[in-house]
Amino acid sequence: MKTHYNAFAGGDVGRIEALSDGIFAFAATVLVLDFRTPDAADIHSEAELLSALLASSHRLMPWLLSLLTLGIFWVAQQTQLSQLARSNRDLTWLHLVFLAIITVLPFTTRLLADFFTYRTAFLIYWANIFLLGVAVYVTWAYSERAKLLREDAPPALLGAFRRRVIIAQSLYALGALVGLASVPLGLALIILIQLNYAIAPRLPILSRL
Repeated sequence: MKTHYNAFAGGDVGRIEALSDGIFAFAATVLVLDFRTPDAADIHSEAELLSALLASSHRLMPWLLSLLTLGIFWVAQQTQLSQLARSNRDLTWLHLVFLAIITVLPFTTRLLADFFTYRTAFLIYWANIFLLGVAVYVTWAYSERAKLLREDAPPALLGAFRRRVIIAQSLYALGALVGLASVPLGLALIILIQLNYAIAPRLPILSRL
């Protein structure tokens, strides 16, 4: 009896984890490369140096936003992978799609930094976050449906993961709507939302998000 190749392909969860760590680390490094020191030929005093640094300070907000985005989605993916008993070909490709969207983040970050007050750049960045949310939701839903989770996976986690993604994406969408009126305000709101997920404050209302 012949066994199809696809029955064996992509079964090693550890390889997904290794590739994921490398891509996330690379994306975080590329974000830092977007910062450039002022041209020494243009600086002749302390005041000019300070002025040049302040002129590029708007890049800090997209950098912080993207760093938080990477951290939140890395934790989300690692949470998923830690609950898998095994993988398969389809799930591996779904995670590769998720990681492909991660590789786009440095580009959308630079676009936002270069065109900080433009709604188009802001919405493209938000779309990047939205697609990451869709991808991480789909990978989890598929893992459940294909029965790839460990037998001892906490039952409460199954619904909690889906609920967290849906609530987070709803809040990000609210930030996008605010950004249509004011890009800096929309960015500030999304950063506050992400700080809530990163810090996980022990407040009754925020802890449920």
